[in-house]
Amino acid sequence: MWRPTDPDCDWLTQVAIAHRGLHDIKSGVEENSLPSFEAAIRHGYAIELDVQLSSDGEAMVFHDHTVDRLTNETGPIHAFTAAQLNNIAYANGSGTIPTLVQVLELVAGRAGLVIEVKSKWSGSTELVRRTAQCLERYTGFAAVMSFDPVQVAWLAHEAPGIIRGLVADGATQDDYPWLPLATRLSLREFRHMDLTDPGFLSLDKHWLPCPVSRAYRNRRVPMICWTVRSEQEASDALRWCDQITFEGYVPKAMV
Repeated sequence: MWRPTDPDCDWLTQVAIAHRGLHDIKSGVEENSLPSFEAAIRHGYAIELDVQLSSDGEAMVFHDHTVDRLTNETGPIHAFTAAQLNNIAYANGSGTIPTLVQVLELVAGRAGLVIEVKSKWSGSTELVRRTAQCLERYTGFAAVMSFDPVQVAWLAHEAPGIIRGLVADGATQDDYPWLPLATRLSLREFRHMDLTDPGFLSLDKHWLPCPVSRAYRNRRVPMICWTVRSEQEASDALRWCDQITFEGYVPKAMV
């Protein structure tokens, strides 16, 4: 497992991380779009982004499970091929839904990438596998994380050279109504750590501090948090973690 002394991984906590890129819909820059990633690069931020699986097995850079919220199309993202998604324009911003390969070609090592693998909690590892394949020849800084321990455990076993992280929150019934209590308790208490062995944690700011965050901070496991939306929230969060994932404002230190 990567340790904080590894110089190749310092980037994870060196600069603030733009949540889904540096997006601003008022300026026509949609989240998880190529323009949002260019904007983050210009400002010197690292980039957090999400991947979803297309019907033909491609990693698409998109947060939601459906295209409804951000486009004029409707339906689950897995119902479209990569080519179809690549031609779907955002309803309120420039550009179309990119593949992870396109994002990697655009960024080309100019910013650190923190890639969240979205999950349907079905046990499938097709998306994390494709994500790892996309990163095989990428020479820039990149890390992969997920809420779903199955995805992180796959990385630990099949792609140990990729920096892997665990995204976590309080795992309440409101957030995970489809998961049984035993599974939610396992998530909340990190009972999967022997299998996932993450190199960093990405925690909900509302969950800081908590017993888990205190325990792993004492072990010097790097922690980032999400999603910070003001300087006050950043100040509060940085008492308990090493770096912020932000949106909706420009951190003063980077202006």
